[in-house]
Amino acid sequence: MWSSNFSRNALAGLTTSFALVPECIAFALVAHLNPLVGLYGAFFICTITALFGGRPGMISGAAGSMAVVIVALVAQHGLQYFLATVLLSGLIMVLFGALRMGKLVSMVPHPVMLGFVNGLAIVIAWSQLQHFKADGVWLHGAALWWMGGLVALTMLIVYLLPRLTKALPPALVAIVGVGLLSQVLHLPVRTLGDMAHIAGGLPALALPQVPMTLETLRIVLPYALLMAVVGLLETLLTFNLTDEITETRGLPNRECVALGAANVASGLFGGMGGCAMIGQTMINLGSGGRTRVSGVVAGVMMLLFILFLSPLIERIPLAALVGVMLVVAQQTFAWSSLQVLGRVPRHDALLIVAVTAITVATDLAVAVLCGIVIAALSFAWRHAREIRADVTQSEGVKTYTLHGTLFFASVAHFNDLFEPQADPALVLLDCRHLRLADHSALVAVATLSERYAKAGKTLQVRHLSQRCTTLLHRSGVMAAA
Repeated sequence: MWSSNFSRNALAGLTTSFALVPECIAFALVAHLNPLVGLYGAFFICTITALFGGRPGMISGAAGSMAVVIVALVAQHGLQYFLATVLLSGLIMVLFGALRMGKLVSMVPHPVMLGFVNGLAIVIAWSQLQHFKADGVWLHGAALWWMGGLVALTMLIVYLLPRLTKALPPALVAIVGVGLLSQVLHLPVRTLGDMAHIAGGLPALALPQVPMTLETLRIVLPYALLMAVVGLLETLLTFNLTDEITETRGLPNRECVALGAANVASGLFGGMGGCAMIGQTMINLGSGGRTRVSGVVAGVMMLLFILFLSPLIERIPLAALVGVMLVVAQQTFAWSSLQVLGRVPRHDALLIVAVTAITVATDLAVAVLCGIVIAALSFAWRHAREIRADVTQSEGVKTYTLHGTLFFASVAHFNDLFEPQADPALVLLDCRHLRLADHSALVAVATLSERYAKAGKTLQVRHLSQRCTTLLHRSGVMAAA
């Protein structure tokens, strides 16, 4: 794993590290934190998940989705409460993985995955437009032309270089090439240094300076839970996407534990919380990063940037990084989903569009949860109508042979199949083709038996599983074998 194509993976990690820097700085600023807090967080989270996680090739770092949810906490309570929140959210993630709950991601429907990918692609592209502003004002004149020209040049290099050679990652060549061009020609372009200065020292180990009281727990626990949910969702969805791209299978529970440990370490050393980052993961995979080497190199480079290389890194034109991220957005968007919108069932097409729109309008966690709820309700609605009965009558006995699944959503339709007042004295309910899925189903059968009893008639339930027979007996229904 480590020795497999080492140089290619190392170059992929180097390329990814360049794309990590502006994102982490921007997310730290969003959360009203020192940019170094974001860079320290990226170092710990990227390196630890690469070393010990369950998905080689996936890149984690200080993520914007997690930064957004703690803006109010930082504003009201300050940095130390934030670090305590990061630490606690990491412990929650470790617990989630230790309980082997990572497999829950398998319950996310494919249309939700497509909506997630499309929504994040739009968010990535939209966020790059902020770099076309200076002090909140849109660029104009020569500054706009230089910015747009270098962005276009970067994108051309990324698209065209693979046709000439695949020996070097195109994104790395584009960033270095445009950076050298801007320096040699002294072009008037904004650089990383215009966002923030990233020079600093080694992170120091220290427990968050907060009172160890229940009041502190009351303050940080809601934010920690929200950070953990958002981080785990984005990580597991990116995990699935990486599995599909690499045609391999990772270990989701191991990834959750490693992510939690990384967040704990980040909180103890003064860094931001984080999770998997789909944009940087796509850059890494597109550059040939498939092993743990690429993630470790990307993480270690973040620390080297802070300690030794900040003068060089701060000279990188923002236009080069914007161009790379725009290519990532284009390649991340599932364009095939547009072609299948008219071919898949209408409810799936609407689900793709809804999750995409909610991701752009709100955030990932809300979008995915809404998508799962919509998919579940759609599934329930469709299957509720599939229950049916074959009815036969002979010698004063009427038999209902049920087909389908009886559960909470199909109870009403189930009740409509029977006519207690018009039926004969003995009615048989044949359940050999009927599945009783939940407590509502048991209650429905028990209630049906009571309806026949009130009409002075007998309902016999046959061919149930042993488990359902036992439960029905407890409910007062005399089930016969």
